Amino acid sequence: MDPLSILISNDDGVFADGIRTLAATASNRGHKVTVVCPDQERSATGHGLTLQSPIRAERADELFAKGVKAWGCSGTPADCIKLALFEILHEKPDLILSGVNHGPNLGTDIFCSGTVAAALEGTLEGIPSMAVSIASFQWHDFDFASLLAMNIVESIQKINWPENLLLNLNIPPCAASKMGPLKWTRLSIRNYVEQFSKRIDPRGNEYFWLAGEAVKDLNSAGDGPLEWPSDVAQIEKNCPSITPIQPDLFWRGPINKLPKITLNNQLVL
Repeated sequence: MDPLSILISNDDGVFADGIRTLAATASNRGHKVTVVCPDQERSATGHGLTLQSPIRAERADELFAKGVKAWGCSGTPADCIKLALFEILHEKPDLILSGVNHGPNLGTDIFCSGTVAAALEGTLEGIPSMAVSIASFQWHDFDFASLLAMNIVESIQKINWPENLLLNLNIPPCAASKMGPLKWTRLSIRNYVEQFSKRIDPRGNEYFWLAGEAVKDLNSAGDGPLEWPSDVAQIEKNCPSITPIQPDLFWRGPINKLPKITLNNQLVL
């Protein structure tokens, strides 16, 4: 296939192994790669934007494979994509990749994910985009995830990337030889226990550290074909999970299930 112009970002920062591996893999396959990512880790920032302070960007080519142009940005992952599209790049890229994230982005956790937000920003601009994550904080080999991500996007680009489609790819933390087949999945519903750890600082004042653990729920899932497994269940089977997402969050339930709204004792809606 013809070389693609690929923009890559993440939320783990410019020094993360995941983004450097992905950029090198894409470049080695002949694609034109530009990296614009946070200059330090900004995980779980969601789709936050920097509005009250300036955004700075510095070249970081030396951190990446030969031929990759790179910038470390003081903003959020969503900031990075905006800055790349409207200031750094001279033309829109063919594709945006976010990752490879060090840790899972499964189920409803995507609403907090800076990794997914970077890819979503691309989708909102009409650019084919995919978020890529290793579903473990303890796994440090990003080679297979990068190869799989490139195989997937090259395959889709050969036909046609549907409008408003954001792909969320999670790869299980195991050797490729022990991995099952890739499947379409539905977003699971993620719940957490012991969300906060209460502590006391040296001055005797209370403070809180967000440190909850996800409940392992293999059955809960949102909309989508019922025969599709949830992304959490798929990863639990050591199989890669790919979930189609779109930016439109409009209510898809029956209209008669919407709540009745009464104002001044009069039914309005």
